Amino acid sequence: MGSAKQQTAISKVTNLLAEWDKGSKPIRKKILADFVTQNQYKTGPELEQEFAQAASLFLTRLTAWLRLTYMIGMCLNEQLKALYVFLSASSGHKYLAEFLEVGGVLTILEIIGLKQANEGDKTEALKLLECIANAGRKYKELICESYGIRAIAECLAKSKSEETQDLAKNLLLSLAQGNPKFEVQVYKGLIALLPCTSPKAQQMAAQSLRIVQPLVGQANPSIVDPLLNLLCTLHLEVQYECIELIKDLMNYDVRYALLRGLVLLLRPSKESLLKRPEILDDPDVPEMKKPLPVFVQQAAGAKTIGILARESTDIAEILIQSRVTHNLMYAMGNQDYADSQRQASISMEYLCRTFPIVNEHVQDAMGEVLYTAFMRNAETLYVKMTAVQADVLISNKVNISGLPDGPDIQI
Repeated sequence: MGSAKQQTAISKVTNLLAEWDKGSKPIRKKILADFVTQNQYKTGPELEQEFAQAASLFLTRLTAWLRLTYMIGMCLNEQLKALYVFLSASSGHKYLAEFLEVGGVLTILEIIGLKQANEGDKTEALKLLECIANAGRKYKELICESYGIRAIAECLAKSKSEETQDLAKNLLLSLAQGNPKFEVQVYKGLIALLPCTSPKAQQMAAQSLRIVQPLVGQANPSIVDPLLNLLCTLHLEVQYECIELIKDLMNYDVRYALLRGLVLLLRPSKESLLKRPEILDDPDVPEMKKPLPVFVQQAAGAKTIGILARESTDIAEILIQSRVTHNLMYAMGNQDYADSQRQASISMEYLCRTFPIVNEHVQDAMGEVLYTAFMRNAETLYVKMTAVQADVLISNKVNISGLPDGPDIQI
């Protein structure tokens, strides 16, 4: 009875392989669709039983066709889904080994970088890489040695699908964990994502850096500039992750560079305030007036300073000696952008109420009328501020030094 059943299985597989070998594109596409439907979630032994101990023969044909056709996208999605059945099968390690022997990793990495590949194809390809990474440390190293970190990071930056981006982010995190040989490379790859043009990718990169930073240990100084530049974003979810990462980095050596940078953001350079020449604008095209990115960055910097000062008295003292009082007052006088005035006022109020020396200098610089209005309601001070009062704030000469027990950082 068992022999008859085995002969039936062998005959079925022989017919399937013959049909595949002679089949056209529509026939192969149907074979792949049927294979995925019938064998999804099966274990390695179950696949072997289904294919009469010859599942590898079908896998070999599948990988060979993939290498020949992936550049033109022929049945690419179906092929990747069929490969996932093999690579995700528990106790199916031999399928993984066979796939890697024929250069499977390089092929999949090329697929996620193809301009002509659609988001669904990239999603399936990332799932395959996830299967490979989950097999252990040496497989993570293989992906990294094949320039996988860069390919996955670029996929995250350029993808238009949130599902694809999420898979790419999780894969990068997986490659950073339990992979000490390449964790720094993943870390640098995530830093390189911060300036990209996709807000979702920026958000995910900042989130991931919060997880990877403790694994790496020492913070790389190259993180400072892209992180501060990220504060000019108009996307609040990106700004939130950016501020949370800055808070985490206060425990590392880069905190002084970050604090110095935050203080400088409060007073944008004259070059960054230059407006576009009118000749570059089309007068016939209606345009919503957007705030200058440096003003958005100024407001976010003031907000971040307030958050950091509330969390640590030591950091607040470092900021004060870095002339944060002078620069916050400058931002309070920026009548071109109300949120800068509001955020700077809120942060300044906290410093005034916490540090008597700050309060004394601010009161002297503002004058009695403006100071009284400021302390009565800092958050709405900008609403009734006159041009003269704004000028007083912008031209202030406050310079506080000599706070006890704090390093002096000159700006």
